[in-house]
Amino acid sequence: MISQLPSQPGNARTPPVARSLLASLVIRTFNEADHLGSLLRAVSVQTIPGATSIEVIVVDSGSTDGTQDIASGAGAKVLTIRKEDFTFGRSLNVGCEAARGEFLILISGHCIPVHESWLEELLAPLRDPLVAATYGRQVGGRTTRFSESRVFEKYYPNGPATQSPTFCNNANCAIRRSLWRRFRYDETLTGLEDMDMGKKIVGAGFKIAYAPAAAVHHIHDESWAQIKRRYEREAIALRHIHPEMHFHLADAIRCLFSAVFGDLLAAIRQRIPRTKWPGIAAFRFHQFLGSWLGNRPHRELSNKEKMRYFFPT
Repeated sequence: MISQLPSQPGNARTPPVARSLLASLVIRTFNEADHLGSLLRAVSVQTIPGATSIEVIVVDSGSTDGTQDIASGAGAKVLTIRKEDFTFGRSLNVGCEAARGEFLILISGHCIPVHESWLEELLAPLRDPLVAATYGRQVGGRTTRFSESRVFEKYYPNGPATQSPTFCNNANCAIRRSLWRRFRYDETLTGLEDMDMGKKIVGAGFKIAYAPAAAVHHIHDESWAQIKRRYEREAIALRHIHPEMHFHLADAIRCLFSAVFGDLLAAIRQRIPRTKWPGIAAFRFHQFLGSWLGNRPHRELSNKEKMRYFFPT
């Protein structure tokens, strides 16, 4: 059963992970009825030696498929925000503000822990007082497109991290509440609020740890247009976070051919049916088209554009 968190918070400087873990789980949702039940059941069986209990907070942005009923039926605290007010950072800040745990565990409503020690593995690096946040491994599900699985393998390997020290991902993440209060998530970004937070954390002298054993299935059921929009809005955010980075049309073309070639070689080695090969080219085309479109000069999004990016039909 999902239980409520005791009211006494722990000490953020010396987290008593092995004795009395105080944690809050924050889940962002929008029409996640297909996956939320599985996520909440996986959370309810997590084994954390020496822990007390965790609370579960669901921040929903206008679901119409019964997501909120599933959450409340499982004992989660449900908070709502209007679709017109949604950004990824704002949704997280609403959930974190309501949380009482020493550690904030952030997970997307379409991510499902792979095993019962997921939470223990995700929180373990926080024994080090210099570690401000951790993020876990992401793997594809049964319906994941081949090229997206390759993206997961690149950014979330089954071993030491190879990414920038500031890299983090809120689909499967834990952060000290004291550090969240100090920096908070940027509510103006169209995405990558986790990387923006990572930049602030590392700039303040803390570390971000990768926990490959804390794995989740990350399930994306997106159309080609939704894939393009996802990479486009992330590229818009990246221009704000790292204005020194540029992604020109020539870069997009070069990356497209390189990624498709690498994916096809991997598909041949893994004996992927040829019927799946056109999907490889299509995924990479929409990925780099979106990245190029979003990397054009900065511009402010209208409310209509925000709705199109965050809630594509």
